[in-house]
Amino acid sequence: MTDRPNPVGPQPGDNRALLSVATQFFVNGLVVASFVPRLPAIRDRADISTATLGALLAIGSAAGLLGSLAVGRLIERFGTRRVLISGALTLVASLAAVGLATTPLILLLALMGLSSMDVLVDSAMNSQGSWISGRRAVPVMNRLHGLWSLGTVAGGLIAAQAAAAGVPLRTHLLIASAVFFAVVVFVGRGLLTTDEFVNGGIDDADLSSRPGRPGRRYPLALLGLAGGCSIAMEMTSSDWAAFRLSDDFGAAAGAAGMAYVAFTIGMTSGRFGGDWVIVRFGSHRVFNIAISMTVFALVALSFAPNRWFVLGAFVVAGLGVATQFPKLYDDAAKFPGRPGAGLGALTGGSRLALLMTPAVVGTLAGTSLSVGAATAIVTLPAAALFVVASRRIEKI
Repeated sequence: MTDRPNPVGPQPGDNRALLSVATQFFVNGLVVASFVPRLPAIRDRADISTATLGALLAIGSAAGLLGSLAVGRLIERFGTRRVLISGALTLVASLAAVGLATTPLILLLALMGLSSMDVLVDSAMNSQGSWISGRRAVPVMNRLHGLWSLGTVAGGLIAAQAAAAGVPLRTHLLIASAVFFAVVVFVGRGLLTTDEFVNGGIDDADLSSRPGRPGRRYPLALLGLAGGCSIAMEMTSSDWAAFRLSDDFGAAAGAAGMAYVAFTIGMTSGRFGGDWVIVRFGSHRVFNIAISMTVFALVALSFAPNRWFVLGAFVVAGLGVATQFPKLYDDAAKFPGRPGAGLGALTGGSRLALLMTPAVVGTLAGTSLSVGAATAIVTLPAAALFVVASRRIEKI
């Protein structure tokens, strides 16, 4: 998507708003990671089997698709500030409900609340982050997503330590929810109160009637496709990293886990340094370098015969994908159509990929294929489609 000048210059409240948005990014990562390490305890408290838990998680995740369908109209109707605050409060309440759930139905409703509200908060905070970023000499979108990554690491570590220390699930998640509630109150006071869509409210009919422009659904489909492909590359490289070393190289559990750590280090480093790199070399050049690094790394980590070379490839893959999703969110926030439509399409494609990718890779890995070959079948076509979709988005 081509850059469009923002008619609004730096505002006095931008620093406070940036602090609020940055805090929300970090807390969102914390919320998402707070319950995952405690899934065994959640299963036992609800008195269900592992298979049933897996089904409930899948259905809960599907609620995110419903959220992506509604987010555009909700932002248009209520504005990003109100959507973010109400969504974040419901997200926190859903986390508490996960800790309190003793039946499958209550657990399912809580998981659906987490997934659907995460989409709303995600879209709203990325919109505000994009507007603030566009008014600064050095953008901040990559660093905001870096804070989200740090939040997931911190939340996972806290949850794991709580489980190891024997802290009851209910106590852990209720305390976490109370802390997150207080943070949301702080965040809400500093957010931007006015949405600043730089397109001036261009509607879908105007977009589709422009000479030489495609139909109104085409740009949205591109955003959804790019988001899905980016998630497929990122998710496969992280979630299946340990399996690549354990199943293909026979590495012990501790050594195999280093593949995930390597990817996470690369991605987090790339996000915290990406903004300055973009300012120095330009977004177009950084994109070309990043996607080249990603493709090289995906091939290497899938087929290299040496585990140490594979570990290095995971670091490079993390660096390569680091700036992809922040850029897509920035593009979606500037989509020249109805407010929130681009974000809804992006999150919809991303959530669909989140549902499909694990099943596809798992099915392939369950055949005679190696884990490396199974991941390559998913990630390499995704990389090619991502390049095509991103190039076309830039021309819109």
